[in-house]
Amino acid sequence: MKPTTVGTYGVCLALAAAALAGCGGASNRSGKAEIVDGGTFTLGLSSDPGGLDPQMGAGTSLFTVTQFAYDSLVSVDGRTGEIQPALAKSWQVQRKSVTLTLADGITCSDGTRLTASAVANNLNFVADPKNKSPFLGTFLPAGTTAKGDDTTRAVTLTLARPAPFVLNGLSGLPIVCPGGMARRSSLKTATAGTGPYKLVEAAPGDHYTYTIRDGYTWGPNGATTATKGLPKTVVIKVVENETTAANLLLSGGLNAAQVAGPDADRLEKAGLYAAKTPALVGEQWYNHRAGRVTGDPRVRKALTQALDLGQLQKVLTSGHGTAATTLAANEPVACPGDSVSHALPAGDPQAAGALLDQAGWTKGGDGRRTKGGKPLKLTFLYQNNSGSGGDAAAELAVRQWKAIGVEATAHSQNETTLTSTLFGAGDWDVAWASVNVSSPDQLVPFLSGPAAPQGNNFAAISDPDYDAAVKSAMKIQGVAGCRDWLAAESGLIAKADVVPFAGKVVRTFGKAAEFQTPGQLIPTSIRMLAK
Repeated sequence: MKPTTVGTYGVCLALAAAALAGCGGASNRSGKAEIVDGGTFTLGLSSDPGGLDPQMGAGTSLFTVTQFAYDSLVSVDGRTGEIQPALAKSWQVQRKSVTLTLADGITCSDGTRLTASAVANNLNFVADPKNKSPFLGTFLPAGTTAKGDDTTRAVTLTLARPAPFVLNGLSGLPIVCPGGMARRSSLKTATAGTGPYKLVEAAPGDHYTYTIRDGYTWGPNGATTATKGLPKTVVIKVVENETTAANLLLSGGLNAAQVAGPDADRLEKAGLYAAKTPALVGEQWYNHRAGRVTGDPRVRKALTQALDLGQLQKVLTSGHGTAATTLAANEPVACPGDSVSHALPAGDPQAAGALLDQAGWTKGGDGRRTKGGKPLKLTFLYQNNSGSGGDAAAELAVRQWKAIGVEATAHSQNETTLTSTLFGAGDWDVAWASVNVSSPDQLVPFLSGPAAPQGNNFAAISDPDYDAAVKSAMKIQGVAGCRDWLAAESGLIAKADVVPFAGKVVRTFGKAAEFQTPGQLIPTSIRMLAK
């Protein structure tokens, strides 16, 4: 889920963040420090990625580490949104067909040559529902089949139906080399990719070490590992506590880490470099499954109206946030606009109480609501990557629900645990999990279709109006259909099927290094600096 980026799946939780490449992502670079070759770049990560198979998980932590060892077929310029070369040097898109021609000389980390048929095998693996890749329907349209011609190096995708942002999706799909495809289980703790780095040590829960690959020349828009300033070694260190990460940045124990809470202010005051990217950081989901209290639409609407979302936004973002405008907020945003402000239910605790009365949840003399002798209790989950602001916002939400007679218990979880709970159909009623993607079609599997664990629809949303709107929007290629996509989002938001309430410019701070972060940190953008 693209927070990461912020989020879970961002599930960013960032629940899913599209893998963007190129230059992009604002920064505060001074231009005074000398770029130096080699050295070790140490990146702090707020959650362990778990298994490292790049096509079988969608949490932001996994996305972050995936970029170092794997490439996608195309990249997206982080500033303009233009599709650019990566593994593919050229492409042609027709209504229900995409043909990509691979660049020459691409090799895997084990020295084997990447062929068109190997790429086709990747796409067919993801496309097979039996494999349960979370990228099916997100980055690769459902029903796609692929064939590779090793002579011409052409990979042809046949689509079941038109896909308006198919190339944007392919930019987020990492390609696994034949050795990894043949020994799938090995990908849990090793890498088999064409990327600029290769994993040489995995210590789950603590760190992951990568070493640079010589001769890499096929990076996003022609990036190579011969570029001056790239680190020879990359160490990705798991640091769950944000204050600890900030202290390590200041002391030189880390070269980079995303810091979103109050600690970000002291890092900025200390003059540290910061790469910046907008993200959706506050997004409330309800468990729609039958048998959960939030399976009732009246309860979902009431819980939304009970909250002062503007106040929650300020607390969550430590006063640095903005109102959310779209559900697909990762830059470059494919469909800019506002699907939120006019649709988001307004705060109204009195109306919320009336809805709960209608749903049969009546308030007793002690102020608590019950139905058939059962109290109205919620299990409320939120991710631990927003620092003290996240904890304070969760506490505020619990108090505001209590004011209308609802008892909520808040649990902070790291991204890996939260993703597992949500996508494993675990025990939860309300969750704050930011799904960060760049185009609205990438959200469809999260907002419709099979419920988790069979699909990506972790909230088990079933909305015929949204499904019909998506069907209509899918028929229109590219940005021409954005009006329909934004209308589809607004319909969900008006019903409180999903509640986006906070955006923020997320900062990844650097010490003795600079880099770009359009969606994810781009390995080939790293430049080591003299200390």
